[in-house]
Amino acid sequence: MFFMKRLDDTQMDLLMTNLDADGRLSCLKAFKVARLIGVKPKEMDAITKSLNIKITNCELGVFGKLKFIDMDDKIYNKLSENFNQGNKVECQVAWHTARDKGASLKKVGSTINN
Repeated sequence: MFFMKRLDDTQMDLLMTNLDADGRLSCLKAFKVARLIGVKPKEMDAITKSLNIKITNCELGVFGKLKFIDMDDKIYNKLSENFNQGNKVECQVAWHTARDKGASLKKVGSTINN
């Protein structure tokens, strides 16, 4: 379990300047901010929750309103090797699959959702 450390002024500024007009942080920007402030992407969940900031438009289709395209059989086969007991693909597995297959997150998300 992650216990959030307090963000310094520079880290807080980097986070706040990446929020959209509604004060939310897109999924892609959450990954960007994680890199910029020196935390693991999975820690952004606790950080944003502690600041009452919502993460929007999950690139993998878990939440948000992104439109998806057709699935990819090669990506599906790779992902199916990594399904857990509940047929849920972990975010990290999907990101690694996108990287390993040279695919966009949108393509991986479309494959998961189709």
